[in-house]
Parts: sequence; structure tokens; C-alpha cells
Amino acid sequence: MTEYDAVVYDLDGTVVDLAVDWDAVRTDVLDVYDTAGVEPPAKDLWTLLERADGAGIAAAVENAIADHEREGARRSTRLARADELLERDVAVAVCSLNCEAACRLALAAHDLDATVGAVVGRDTVSARKPDPEPLLESIRLLSSTPEAALFVGDSERDEIAARRAGVDFEYVDARIPDR
Repeated sequence: MTEYDAVVYDLDGTVVDLAVDWDAVRTDVLDVYDTAGVEPPAKDLWTLLERADGAGIAAAVENAIADHEREGARRSTRLARADELLERDVAVAVCSLNCEAACRLALAAHDLDATVGAVVGRDTVSARKPDPEPLLESIRLLSSTPEAALFVGDSERDEIAARRAGVDFEYVDARIPDR
């Protein structure tokens, strides 16, 4: 990977595993909808988040999700790609669908924060992956270009974001197995 001058990593499932019970998160988000007297548009967590703004409950939904993510970040498990971050001799960033605070907490919990030059969470910019903007912002913050960057992730959403941004992509399990 020496041909790149920047490498951007997804966080959860790539560098660490956040200790988040996503079913509990969805239940809490559905409770926000219920408390507001708003019919949930779906049961999928990310659809609930996307539609919360139109229902006037975006801040409450974001807070419900972020609370779980921050706590999960504190109790996260370090994955094999975390060691790779420490070995990089190029600029490194994290671009995640998790909130920025959770990303920073997880990186600090595993002594990776000093290695990462930029962190972009779902609340850092107005768009969310698979929109390319969070990834492009990560690359801009590293003073790089899409052509000179690699995005390492664990999901189709990550791969789509990379393709839309014109950035090379590598699945997390392509080279280093989890320990």
C-alpha cells in the first residue's frame, strides 16, 4: 500500500468492535418516536435516523444513538487493523457512520488517537456514508486527494462511499484476519 499517501479506515468492525447492542439502540430510538407521538417510518435504525429530521426529532434520535455508541466505544475491543494504523508511514484518518465522539473515545481507549490525523463521524459533516462527502472530508483533512488515498472498511456502505468518491477500497478482511 505504499502507493497511497493517505489511508482512511472505517471504525466499527474495521479498527475496533464497539460494544453496542444495536437492538437496544433501535428500541430506544423507537421510544423517542413514541414519546414524540410520531409513527416510526420503519424499523431499520438508519432509516429511523434519516427520517427523524422530517419528524422534528432528529436531535433526540441522534442523542439516543450516540449515548449507546459512546458507552460502546469505552468498552470496545481492538481489532487486528488497529495494529496496522500504528505501522503506517502515511497520513491516517477514520471515517465512520458512528458519531465523532464515539470514534474519538474508541481511538483513545486503544491508544490510537495520536496516530490518527483526522476523524469524521456521521455528525461531522451533513451527509452520511454511503454518500462520499464524509470520506472526501477525511481525505481533505489529511491534505490528500481521492486518487492518492485508500479506504479500508467492512461493509457494502463503505465500498459504495469509496466508489462514489473515486477512492480505492479494500475490505478489512482482505489482508489481515481478526485475532
